[in-house]
Amino acid sequence: MTSSIEPTTIALLALAAFGAGLVDAIAGGGGLITVPVLIAMNLPGGVPVALATNKGQAAFGAISSFMSFWTRGEIDKPRALLGFASGFAGSLAGALLLLVVPSKPLKPVSLVLLLIAAAIVMYPRRPGAGKARSWAMKALVPIAVGLGFYDGFFGPGVGAMLIVAWVLVFGDTITRASGNAKVVNLASNLAALLVFAVKGKVLWHISAPMALANASGSFIGARLAVKRGDRFVRTVVLLVVSSLVLKMAYELVWGS
Repeated sequence: MTSSIEPTTIALLALAAFGAGLVDAIAGGGGLITVPVLIAMNLPGGVPVALATNKGQAAFGAISSFMSFWTRGEIDKPRALLGFASGFAGSLAGALLLLVVPSKPLKPVSLVLLLIAAAIVMYPRRPGAGKARSWAMKALVPIAVGLGFYDGFFGPGVGAMLIVAWVLVFGDTITRASGNAKVVNLASNLAALLVFAVKGKVLWHISAPMALANASGSFIGARLAVKRGDRFVRTVVLLVVSSLVLKMAYELVWGS
């Protein structure tokens, strides 16, 4: 599957991918920037191809931000393997389903989840104040599978939802939750990319330059998150979640 595209358009897409990587590494929600742009391009194959092409670039940003948080000790290793495996399995199922059914019905669900996420993030938490619940590890699998499925099937806002989930379930500070969220996010991106690539849905001549830009933005964003701390991350999360809510509400009411 091919699609001709001007070099200037590629450059603009790469710029959008850089911004998406920067935002996604800190708070999730990078798809808010890249997915609408790719869908608006009316690529051959429609929305599934746009979402697949987006995964082609987002996966590399996910690798970059994951490595940044991992090397700085902001990821809890005991739950990383289970979270990765669960997110991978969920996303694999979601991506396969996307190829046969429309993703539009998930928009109202994601809107409600994001509103809940915004309310939780706005509630101030002292660093280290939370403690993992006794049932936390049991909750990890269904949360990672569910949000991994959502990411493979549709995706916008999954990073912010994961951050909030880890704050609530494990009592993470929001910066550490951002790091731990990258484990599931990386898994879900890789699983979806695997499905879409095998099915020939990824337009690599578009994804490749976007991937380089996304990885660069993610590299910077992850370091900003670790350096600036909880207040900075909370602010960015709220901005991303608010933007997602407004965008999805607009699309549900007026269509897109």
